[in-house]
Amino acid sequence: MTRRRVLFVDDEPRVLRGLRRLLDPMRDEWEISFAESGAEALDKLSEAEFDAVVTDMRMPGMDGAELLHEVLRRHPHTVRIVLSGQSDQETRLRAAGPTHQFLTKPCDEETLRRTLTRACDLRDLLRRDSLRRLVGQLKTLPSLGTVQRDLRTELMSPDPSMRKVGDLISQDVAMTAKVLQLVNSSFFGAPKRVGSVSEAVLMLGLNVIRDLMLTESVFGAYMADGALELVEPIRDHSDFVGGLAYEIAAAEGADLQVRGDAQLAGQLHDAGALVLAANMPMEFRKAAAVARMRNIERWQGEVELFGADHGEVGAYLLGIWGIPDPIVEAVAFHHRPAQAPTHGFTPLTAVHVADALAHEVDGQDDSVLVTSVDEEYLERLGLLDRLDGWRLLALKRKAA
Repeated sequence: MTRRRVLFVDDEPRVLRGLRRLLDPMRDEWEISFAESGAEALDKLSEAEFDAVVTDMRMPGMDGAELLHEVLRRHPHTVRIVLSGQSDQETRLRAAGPTHQFLTKPCDEETLRRTLTRACDLRDLLRRDSLRRLVGQLKTLPSLGTVQRDLRTELMSPDPSMRKVGDLISQDVAMTAKVLQLVNSSFFGAPKRVGSVSEAVLMLGLNVIRDLMLTESVFGAYMADGALELVEPIRDHSDFVGGLAYEIAAAEGADLQVRGDAQLAGQLHDAGALVLAANMPMEFRKAAAVARMRNIERWQGEVELFGADHGEVGAYLLGIWGIPDPIVEAVAFHHRPAQAPTHGFTPLTAVHVADALAHEVDGQDDSVLVTSVDEEYLERLGLLDRLDGWRLLALKRKAA
């Protein structure tokens, strides 16, 4: 088994000694190196490839935020994690772009092990190094300018509405993913398992959301020429799937946590499609052409062209951002639910069906990602007889 290579950066030697003792049980799994400054860390990174960099925030000379910006620029495939104690909000805002996850000191061995293992394991989803570099360099997903303008207007109003801010963010896949990343990590307080965008906004507060809007590249991302016409339908489709997945979960009597996860996973299930469409629009269209020529589903065309489908791309990004496992699983396997490790009715079930039915009621519009219901999967779960009822929910939602 290949050992993962992790670089820890902290200007206090006693902290590094403590980390060395803490991580000693992991020496068979991890090849661990240490650096006492940002400059030393960059030198080590230039000499050898590391799977992850874990850095303190407050350091003289080059602080953690500056270091991770450089790591992002020079080594975009490397997972970037902050492990820090107190730091001011301005520094945290600067780090919110390049940082995948934020852990607070003191951090126990199990939390550190789980975070690093999960993030690095997810890298294996993407077999092509070019995709790893592409996804690794993303600070956020492409966001639609109309929603950004409406959100900025609301936040700058004399009496902004928390509810309206949440509603606006939930309309945009990029903003939804970013606020989930922030509340599920320790960027602005203790991490918390959230069940909705409105809850995430409530936890962050309007002041933090406003500051994030003013921070370059935290909300919004680069889009290549010709990408907008691909991105807009993905956004509309994702909104429909999120709402329908919630309704399907509710119809099955799922608890509020599963319903919330189903809705969020539905909103984010095509995050990888946004990545590919915004950054590689010509190749994204070519994958569709390959699928049509081969008479296969579009995600299978992506596998042939990219070596991974958009579900795997999205799951990789959301996973290294620390988004909860049920949501990441639903994103990863929404076209191939039978291959998921979990069984029974889960958010994945709701998202898979909602995605397929959304395409069905849209008449399999070629502008979005085509899929079909895996009836064998539903039959194994004993849920195939529920499909007609779920289809009715989709038709009602389409007509509303």
